This record gives sequence, structure tokens and C-alpha cells, in this order.
Amino acid sequence: MIPEAFQGSIPALLTPFRDGVVDGDAFQSMIERQIVEGSHGLVPCGTTGESATLSNEEHARVVALCVETAAGRTPVIAGAGSNNTAHAIELARTARAARADAILVVAPYYNKPSQEGLVAHFKAINDAVDIPMIVYNVPARTITDIAVETLERISALRNVVGIKDATGDMSRVARQERACGDGFVQLSGDDGSALSFNAAGGRGCISVTANVAPALCAQLQLATKRGDFETARAIDAQLSPLHKALFVEPSPAPAKYACSLLGLCREDVRLPLLACSDTAKHAVRQAMIHAGLL
Repeated sequence: MIPEAFQGSIPALLTPFRDGVVDGDAFQSMIERQIVEGSHGLVPCGTTGESATLSNEEHARVVALCVETAAGRTPVIAGAGSNNTAHAIELARTARAARADAILVVAPYYNKPSQEGLVAHFKAINDAVDIPMIVYNVPARTITDIAVETLERISALRNVVGIKDATGDMSRVARQERACGDGFVQLSGDDGSALSFNAAGGRGCISVTANVAPALCAQLQLATKRGDFETARAIDAQLSPLHKALFVEPSPAPAKYACSLLGLCREDVRLPLLACSDTAKHAVRQAMIHAGLL
């Protein structure tokens, strides 16, 4: 699939649980809602999908269900990140076997690789599995930052087509475009700054908020694409309290609570995460009312 396919509002999908196991029916219903309400892609098994607590079998099932339900109507970018390069390759192979359109690969976390180690990690995955790859840079979670100069080298790999940038540094968009070329897809990893990211040259957002408000997130992205930033700003103001509320406690607990209010799934999360406190629930509910979702 060509890089231009990866743009717009792309929800980082929740993984719903029921009685401790993946709720496949709820997951498929959530995907249908995303497609009907205009989302431009889907990311199963990312951080928001609690991939760190999924078994290999659950991970494979969630990706396969997403691809099956999407049925070619929108691209599927399967999470395939790990701090173990061999495991990341295994997840990438699983995604390719399920016919996902691309993989999302986070910078290795906890073991804190050097910049050379980052290049070697992404090269190993690139060389092992023939599938488009989007690199994910989120130093707040991984500690390791993919420097612009390092990204330039990684972007030269045959399968690497773009980046999910959650650094919060808007100045990087232009620098990364100069380093990697204007064909390199840059997606925001932060809903709160997604509007500014697109204004700086980005092409979309891999979004948490889109789990709760897919239509509004899609409309915001389409407005920025056509250069209608007045409309985009109005939608962003409508969503701004929700962007904040969904991270008032560790994600994705607030997003799951929000979706439970919409009847989409239970609010269950897996340890070490906990369901939302009453204080967080109040903040989420008020933000949803402000957005016109309740």
C-alpha cells in the first residue's frame, strides 16, 4: 500500500475485555462504528490497545479480527512493537500473515538502545518482513528519543514509510520533512497538538480521542487537509477538554470508561492498570458533554 493511504484520523483502537478475555464481538462493533463515522485507518494492538498485556495468541487474534472486519474498507496498521527485536519481527510476521496493510513499531523501551542500536533494530525488522512500517517515537514512554538524524537513516530503509511522532515538538515536523523527504508520512501521536502538527506539515493523527469521538476527529482532519483551519479550530475547541480528560489517569482507562458510557464496551483494563477513579469519571463525563457526545 502506498504511503499516501496512511493519513487523516486513525484511531489507536482499544482492546475491549469481558471477564478477563478479549471481547471480540465488542471489538468488531467498535471497528464498524469507526468505519461508518469516517475514520481513515485503524491501529489494533498499539499502546492504547494494551498490547503490553496481550499474549501472542491474543495479539494475533485482535489483528486478524481487525483486518477481517475492516475488509479492505480502510487501512489496518497493526502494532508490532517490542523491546525485543526478535519478538518485534515475530509480531510483524503475524501482521503480514493476517494481511494487515502496515505495522507500527515503537522505539524499544526500558533497555534504552543507542541511536546506532535503534537503526539496527528497525533494519532487522525491515529486512525480515516485507510490509510497510511506521516508526513510533514516544520518548515520554520509551525514554529513548529517535533523533532526526537517526530517523533520516531509518527512513531510507525500503519498508519504512512514515513516523508516528509523539514528541510534542512541533519544530520537528519541518526538520523531519527536510531529512526524510516530503513523501515521508508524518502522523501526530498526540491529540492535543494534532491541529498544530498538521499546520506544520503533518498528515494526520493516530488518535486516542477517536475511540470516543470518531466523527469529530475525522472532520477535524479533513478540515486541515483542505486548509479550512477555522473549522478545524472550532472542532478542536469542542474536543480539547476530552483530549485532556482521556489522560487524567493512565490511558486507556479513561477512554474505556468513555466508551462504556456510549455502550461500546466494558471499562475493564488489565493490571497493572486500574479502572478510573470517580474523580476521573466525572472529568471524562463532563468533557463528553462539552463535546456533545452525551
